[in-house]
Amino acid sequence: MKILDRYIIRQFLVAFLFGLLAFICVFIIIDMMEKLDDFIDAHAPTTVIVQYYIASIPDIVKLMIPVAVLLSALFVTGRLSSQNELSAIKSSGTSLYRIMAPFFIITFFICLASFYLNGWIVPYANQNKFYIERTHLNRSGQAAVRNILFQEGRTRIVSINFYDSQSMCARQISIQDFDKNDLTILRQRYDAQQMQWIQKNVTEANEGEWVLIHGTTRSFFDTSQTLVLFDSLKVGRLSLTPSDMEKKQRTPDEMDYNELREFIANQQKAGQDVARWLVEYHFKIAFPFASIIMVLFGVPFAASRPRTGAALGFGIATAVTFIYLGFMKASQVFGYNGDLNPLFTAWLANIIFFAAGIINLLRVQK
Repeated sequence: MKILDRYIIRQFLVAFLFGLLAFICVFIIIDMMEKLDDFIDAHAPTTVIVQYYIASIPDIVKLMIPVAVLLSALFVTGRLSSQNELSAIKSSGTSLYRIMAPFFIITFFICLASFYLNGWIVPYANQNKFYIERTHLNRSGQAAVRNILFQEGRTRIVSINFYDSQSMCARQISIQDFDKNDLTILRQRYDAQQMQWIQKNVTEANEGEWVLIHGTTRSFFDTSQTLVLFDSLKVGRLSLTPSDMEKKQRTPDEMDYNELREFIANQQKAGQDVARWLVEYHFKIAFPFASIIMVLFGVPFAASRPRTGAALGFGIATAVTFIYLGFMKASQVFGYNGDLNPLFTAWLANIIFFAAGIINLLRVQK
């Protein structure tokens, strides 16, 4: 690696980390001004407030990485240009493409880190963040899941109206068993007011079984049926455990790549429309590559405008990034409605802005 590459990478990293730190501080301060009264009214301990904002940092970093990359590219290139270093480098026979190489190298590693951050660290942090909001701020809904319908094996359908994850208790349950030879014929039906999870192993939350409480059993024959009342009835484990119930409560922001992919597969098996979830899944993958697009915008723009100051650079970085994010969010609506392919929808903003970045690069004097 040449001295020039090391020099640019060092300047870029310093500007990137400083910009990222500044954005984190600004976001936390603004959010504290909005939510501090809520925490005080809820009598939340100081440790909980600290945990909440620590858990908020990964999501802020995820959103601000492209902004910090663009701001760093503008600042470093603008500084090289204003101090005539860029002219001296070009006069030695080095083209703008070669100057951009260290920018792309470091941005590539930033994209990989952002991909891992977006896929695994942010969902885990969001789980803690949303749990604190549900527990102390009474936001994002209660710790409960409503209207669950799933197929248990080939012949059983289970319907749950309400599930409380804290007590591991479901309410208004209906279990229907169909004939294994003719799935249109109902053979048995269980209806109960409650279904409680009885845990067998203290250390293993998913080691246990479901017990129906206060319900009826109907058995259907060819020409008759029987009705039996019960106070409690064991229905076994089922395929849905308390941890699965909690997963159904999570939003895509709380699921990593594997969990979201598994959730989509389960929804497809149940016959649900998964267009929205597929868009969210592909968006998780597409968004980290926005940083490369920001370099395509930042370096050529600053190189063609030697007097680009810090204030102007900050304004340009913010404007371009928010236009990009706004376009991405707008295009997602078409994917949610099924008008566009989910994969194409998630990558549409990247494709368009990448093309615009290439055009911008070709117009600049090399």
